[in-house]
Amino acid sequence: MPRRTLSFILLVLLVAGSGLSGPSAAQELLVPMDETQTDHLKAYGAIYGALDNGQKVDWLLNYRGGSFLTRATPAVTQELRTRGVTFKTIGGAAASKILSKVEADGSNKAVVPLEKAPKIAVYAPSGAVPWDDAVRLALNYADVPHDIIYDDAVLDGKLDQYDWLHLHHEDFTGQFGKFIRYRNEPWYIKKQENARELARKHGYEKVSQLKLAVTKRIRAYVSGGGFLFSMCSGTETFDIALAARKTDIVPKPYDGDPVDPNAPKKLDYGPTLAFTNFRPNLNAQEYAHSDIDAGLPPETIRDPSLDYFTLFDFSAKWDPVPSMLTQNHVATVKGFVGQTTSFNNKVLKENVTVLAKPPDRKQVRYIHGTLGQGTFTFYAGHDPEDYQHFVGDPPTDLSLHPNSPGYRLILNNILFPAAKKKKRKT
Repeated sequence: MPRRTLSFILLVLLVAGSGLSGPSAAQELLVPMDETQTDHLKAYGAIYGALDNGQKVDWLLNYRGGSFLTRATPAVTQELRTRGVTFKTIGGAAASKILSKVEADGSNKAVVPLEKAPKIAVYAPSGAVPWDDAVRLALNYADVPHDIIYDDAVLDGKLDQYDWLHLHHEDFTGQFGKFIRYRNEPWYIKKQENARELARKHGYEKVSQLKLAVTKRIRAYVSGGGFLFSMCSGTETFDIALAARKTDIVPKPYDGDPVDPNAPKKLDYGPTLAFTNFRPNLNAQEYAHSDIDAGLPPETIRDPSLDYFTLFDFSAKWDPVPSMLTQNHVATVKGFVGQTTSFNNKVLKENVTVLAKPPDRKQVRYIHGTLGQGTFTFYAGHDPEDYQHFVGDPPTDLSLHPNSPGYRLILNNILFPAAKKKKRKT
């Protein structure tokens, strides 16, 4: 046998015996999301970064807290190390074994391929500080790129540039958050002046009219295939504005004229996203916007250890969407207060899916629904790691809460659109 042929055969045998050839030679990265993960929140940022660089990722629903599996590249490996995220390098055979286990008949697990990083926007006014909004805190800590947009961008038709939109704690009714107790504070006066100037710029006499126009544009964005996420008062006031579009529910201290005396009869809940048959609070002096917010018993607020909610357990194979939104390393999450603290289950629309609720009260904390080609997800409360946030409170330091279950629910939502296969209509 010629020496060159013999050498080639020996080389092939050596490589085959070393395990460096064939499918089993491929290296994969498993990012566990159970209690072994050192920084759950930064893990989302690392996965987002991999998607943003064109790398495909498998989301293993209900497997070790919703773990991730992706190809072991130097770039992703270095990114995980830099962020302090726990990961494990495994061979192709081991990865195939995990996938087979997840996809096995009878398992409450599923593999969801994530294909492309969604383009993210946060609807927030100029000058809004990140620590006033838990979503911005989460995005910044996880290092997820996003744009800040506001009324000008929405009304100029720029929503179509984004796959995912979060609503800052906006008051879409035009009542400036009903913060009348701060009416003599410079920041509150400036907020009113800016809003009224913006309304005039777009040809509206009242802030409530401007906000209704913005609300309608955002609703159309969702219907066309957009992904909407909101927390606290942004959830409640969005639907209030839509229901009150044919009447005036804004008290005189906020817009200069009285409430329409027939306002309750003129409410129309047809266009609302999540809530129906609710009643707006027409008292200018009361902080509450409506009976959408079920609030909490006083004793619970005095003792936060009594406030918690339970995530629903969904079948990953049959209900992949709610499963994605509820992935966590715990089933019970501690509660937190906001201007809208909890949702009254009596005013939920029939098409709304409840994702989490307290075990002992008739209220819900986390919901999801569809409108046309798009979806909305509403999360009650203000900050998952600041039980009762007050104006002027210092920002939450997420480096102290890298394994926060409450913040994980927020970050589940930014990856949810990556699994979307249909193109959004414009």
